[in-house]
Amino acid sequence: MSRPGGDRRGAGPTRRAPGFFGGLRVRLVATFVAVALISAVTATALAYRDARTAVLQRTQNAAVDDLRERTSQVAADFDLPPDRRSLTRFAGKVSEGVGTGDRKVVARYQDLVGVSDELADTQGRITPELRAAVRAGEAARFQRVRWRGEPYLVVGMPVRYADGDRRTSGLEVFAISDLRAEHEDTAALLDSVRDGIAPVVVLAAVLALLAAGTVLRPVRKLGRATRGLAAGDLGSRVAVKGHDELADLARTFNETADALQASDTELREQEAKARRFVADVSHELRTPLAAMTMVATVLEEDADQLPPDAARAARTVGAETARLARLVEDLMEISRFDAKAIRLNAAETDLADTVRASLALRGWTDRVVTHLPPGVRAVVDRRRIDVIVANLVGNALRHGAPPVTVTLRVEPVAGRDWVTLEVADHGPGLPPGARERVFDRFYKADEARTRKADGGGQGSGLGTAIAWENARLHGGTIEVADGRGSGAVFTLRLPRRLTGEDPQ
Repeated sequence: MSRPGGDRRGAGPTRRAPGFFGGLRVRLVATFVAVALISAVTATALAYRDARTAVLQRTQNAAVDDLRERTSQVAADFDLPPDRRSLTRFAGKVSEGVGTGDRKVVARYQDLVGVSDELADTQGRITPELRAAVRAGEAARFQRVRWRGEPYLVVGMPVRYADGDRRTSGLEVFAISDLRAEHEDTAALLDSVRDGIAPVVVLAAVLALLAAGTVLRPVRKLGRATRGLAAGDLGSRVAVKGHDELADLARTFNETADALQASDTELREQEAKARRFVADVSHELRTPLAAMTMVATVLEEDADQLPPDAARAARTVGAETARLARLVEDLMEISRFDAKAIRLNAAETDLADTVRASLALRGWTDRVVTHLPPGVRAVVDRRRIDVIVANLVGNALRHGAPPVTVTLRVEPVAGRDWVTLEVADHGPGLPPGARERVFDRFYKADEARTRKADGGGQGSGLGTAIAWENARLHGGTIEVADGRGSGAVFTLRLPRRLTGEDPQ
């Protein structure tokens, strides 16, 4: 149910502004940057791989060619089987012509080992796998190893006899080359390419911001126009620029707004005509109804002297005339509400006395159980409170079942004192679906019910709507709920003090 001061029709959904991290601009920029970053990283990885492969391949080819050529030259004058001293001299001669830089040559013949640099530790750099491959193969073999944290290239090859039968001599030669220079070159290349990623990402972000601004600027304008249209500014339009999808969207929005404005104007004109028609008809009916009421009153007073059928007809005419008069008054009251011509004549009032007077005026004092504590005062329009009480209690008496109770109390809500007037009956209650429409004009929960004319004025179907409008005029509301055991409970809630704002 609605709270005090709320609208019985309910409030629309609250629009939430997009957060910074949920905005379309941020998502577009993030997408651009992510694509640029992935592209840059992928390009860097491919460039590093290709450059490293090319450098190492060139170094390996040069090392293999140099070792093969130099070994062939030196081995031509080398006698087998060698001793350790001659094997060392062989390794030294081979190392003199194998490339440049720090290169060491190891010559092996069976269990003898000769090293070009006798102080160098070569055991850890020539792996058993490479020795086995050289011993079993016919061509040169190479392997990249890391020794003491540094990269090295080790090339090995068997030495064959020069007599043409291509037999291996049992002599094996290994050349150990330092790869630190190549490693530094590829690392420098990687650093330079990696350093270029940051400018690429920044450039991508700048381009993304520019692109996002170009795309989002018309979207923001369209959003502002849409919010203006939703807020009631039917003249809100969007400037159409270009021939892209956004321009088509703006054009469609403008066409929709034009159609909506035309429909709204037509509906307002029809509504104004309808209100004027109801007000004019109601006003014109007052004079003949006054005459009919006088005639009906005279007939009712003399009904006891008429024949039974004529007496019954006279009383029926009187009751229906009174009902028609109340309907005209209700229509005029609704017309004043629609025209926003209603103003409160509010003053501090004892609500218990007001309720008792309303019940006594209509002869309901003996038919209603009241719980009206003294001293409950509020700033209200006494006449309009009387209308609300008459409608709510009249409905309970007519459509409910005794006992009908009226309870007055004060309730604090959200730091303010509110006056609550509760009208409960013990009848069948409201049928399903009636609670949402009970305050609609001319709505009847039971279309087949017998219409009775009494002081409540509810037969017209406007009573609950007028009661709700009067409650809203005070800044309050009327709620309806099922009773604890049976029946229906209508609850009027009003602030004890008006806020000073015009409820209209």
